[in-house]
Amino acid sequence: MAEQEQQTQNSGRSAAKLAGLAVLMFGFAFALVPLYDVFCDITGINGKTSDVAATESNQVDFSRTVTVEFVAYINPGLGWDFVPEVKKLTVHPGETRTIAYRATNNTLVNSVGQAVPSVTPGLAAQYLNKIECFCFNRQPLEAGKDAELPLVFYVDPELPEDISTLTLAYTLFSAKTEPVTQ
Repeated sequence: MAEQEQQTQNSGRSAAKLAGLAVLMFGFAFALVPLYDVFCDITGINGKTSDVAATESNQVDFSRTVTVEFVAYINPGLGWDFVPEVKKLTVHPGETRTIAYRATNNTLVNSVGQAVPSVTPGLAAQYLNKIECFCFNRQPLEAGKDAELPLVFYVDPELPEDISTLTLAYTLFSAKTEPVTQ
């Protein structure tokens, strides 16, 4: 009988340990996303750019050029067209440039899009400064309408010499949908 009580106690302890481990794993998983965001903000890894407007650069490095490529992706089901008006641009680090993306709402409902930027290589994200960007705000677009979405940016002159090309990609997601009022 004592042996059976010992087994019951051991089973209870094992169950308690497993339950505690499950709670710790859930807590770790829950905290992982904010920790990852902080890590990316600090290191510039994963191509996350700042969501705060920069000020213009006061120095331009005319001795070198950097190629900036522009890419657009659309989250499936949004029903918009979304393209950069310029696919590639050669700039001097520190030089302020303006380009635009064009968005067209091909649906029968008013909708709102939110663009999320990323930069490749990831290290270059901390050197791409956006002075004005449509990605800072949600973009409402009426059914069947289109809009020009401006981007004013510069590449920081401190960009490492071994990076001569960077790609700025935006993925457009649906932020909310409204029925058309007539």
